[in-house]
Amino acid sequence: MYNYIQHYINGQWVDSTGNEKIDVINPATEEKIGEISSGTKEDLDKAVKAARAAFPAFSQTTKEERAALLDRIADEYEKRKNKFIEIIIAELGSPVTFTTNVQYQMGLNHFRTAAKLVRDFEFTEKRENSLVQKDAIGVAGLITPWNFPTNQVSTKLASAFAAGSTVVLKPSEETPFAAMLLTEAMEAAGVPEGVFNLVTGTGDTIGNGISSHPDIDFVSFTGSGKVGTKIMENAAPDIKKVALELGGKSPIIVLDDTDIDYAAKKAISNIAGNTGQVCTAGTRAIVPESIHDDFIEAIKRHLSEFPIGDPKDESTFTGPQVSEKQWNTVQDYIQTGIDSDATLVAGGTGKPEGLETGYYSKLTVFTNVKPEDKIAQEEIFGPVLSVITYKDLDEAIDIANGTVYGLAGYVIGNNPDTLTHVAKSIRSGRITVNDGQSDFTAPFGGYKQSGVGREWGDYGIEEFLEVKTITGLPS
Repeated sequence: MYNYIQHYINGQWVDSTGNEKIDVINPATEEKIGEISSGTKEDLDKAVKAARAAFPAFSQTTKEERAALLDRIADEYEKRKNKFIEIIIAELGSPVTFTTNVQYQMGLNHFRTAAKLVRDFEFTEKRENSLVQKDAIGVAGLITPWNFPTNQVSTKLASAFAAGSTVVLKPSEETPFAAMLLTEAMEAAGVPEGVFNLVTGTGDTIGNGISSHPDIDFVSFTGSGKVGTKIMENAAPDIKKVALELGGKSPIIVLDDTDIDYAAKKAISNIAGNTGQVCTAGTRAIVPESIHDDFIEAIKRHLSEFPIGDPKDESTFTGPQVSEKQWNTVQDYIQTGIDSDATLVAGGTGKPEGLETGYYSKLTVFTNVKPEDKIAQEEIFGPVLSVITYKDLDEAIDIANGTVYGLAGYVIGNNPDTLTHVAKSIRSGRITVNDGQSDFTAPFGGYKQSGVGREWGDYGIEEFLEVKTITGLPS
């Protein structure tokens, strides 16, 4: 059991002013692994007050001082590697290999990258007869999701600290313990009192409280579009700046000159990784009619290479959904696909054989999916792939761009000119061509209903800044 029932406010672990608790469940065992306090408005007010009081001094620290702080946080983060991995497996059900190589590592990379970038970041710029100055935005409210318990927390915190902003963090109540462990790392790294504050609780109380709080200057949120809309509404009366990283329905455009086995494995890995609980997952495979049948046969051949099972087993590729609620949502979408004119290639409703305990879903693939079908338009957030065919590249690009989302996209093929043309034509914030790797210095964010603003690297730091122009200074 994990014993994290206090909030972290003004450099201290403190009891909640309320008595309610929230259970945290291991999705692989369906057993309680701990609980957190359901924070109150009073708890949040204390955290915001502490962040507001700490802001003047912290915002005036030098970028070298903030870079050194980020490096110390990263050092303390690394010391807790095994504990991070243990906690993320337990609270999310993320398989150990994925947790080690992706979940843990991404969190570390954001702190290291921000420390490096801020040392060379230009906070003042001389124009013709003006001085352009970038100031820390103030108190930032951070609301993070359950599917990447360190990545999303770390990218927001690293950018905020690099900019000189103070923060109040609300981690997901479903996967809160990794953020608690990160708090211990920051405490050990010497983050000044009030610069970082953490309040656990529900979205209704703490999430809404952050986005509507008059003393919070900026809200950075990652999660669903429905909640993102509510955050914008809450922030509107104060004209509060908001950055949103929301959902996706990312296309994988397979070109006709591709290696079909390679493309099939890429498509499966997109829905199998993190159990499909990835906002950038390529859940729509857009395939030429001429190779469709071979592509589907390759999918069938390679599905067994992505085993589902115990997340603590190093051979497991896919774990459970995070919760019973999410499992039910995925099951409903799979049934919707079955009830449509689409063809079920693999998977289906129910749990995989031998995995009756735990919120496990089958890797599910549909073909003969129409671009306008519900399973091809809405974010499922589970291991479900829709295969859609196209006649020519213009049609493929139209299908790729034919949703309300625009977070990510994938292109698989060999011809450099065609790859470049298609990648530039997809209206999404991040495009991966073949084996392209994440660049932590490059911006991350979406077009359309996938969000507002950018995270990662210097673009992430910019979100936590305000820009002023000064003219008439004595020369």
